[in-house]
Amino acid sequence: MSARNLFRTRVGRAFIAIRDRDISAEVLGIDLLRWKLYAFALSSFYAGVAGGLFAYFFRVVTPESFPLTMSIFFLAAIIVGGMGSILGGILGAIFMTLVPEALRFVTTMVTPFYPQAPVVLSPMREVVFGLLIVLFLIFEPHGLAEMWRRLRRFFHLWPFRT
Repeated sequence: MSARNLFRTRVGRAFIAIRDRDISAEVLGIDLLRWKLYAFALSSFYAGVAGGLFAYFFRVVTPESFPLTMSIFFLAAIIVGGMGSILGGILGAIFMTLVPEALRFVTTMVTPFYPQAPVVLSPMREVVFGLLIVLFLIFEPHGLAEMWRRLRRFFHLWPFRT
């Protein structure tokens, strides 16, 4: 809630203006250095809280706990969900968590018919992630959040759609 309400304040409007066009924001009188430092501090705060929750949940934190694939997963979730929206991050995380589970389910269903399925389909996770990122960037650059907005708008005007 606080992140959503942040975008309705002066700070949020400054963030949006800088995200859209930083030169135009500077012409409007927004101090780029100040607001970019504030955005960095705020994102560092959120990352620190997430790290604290991670340490509390797993009881130990080591560098091996954070492989490169985890960073790629987070980036893919944001891209697939839709950059620039809170709903996009949530939908992207849900979607990118369900994709490996769906691949595991398909593997278990195919294994009785094709015993080599786990060997063949296990490297497909990275391929599917890469393919999803490319497809979402090409066909839906605003991600799942925009698809959700369009679906809601369609059903909101459904009987009287023009």
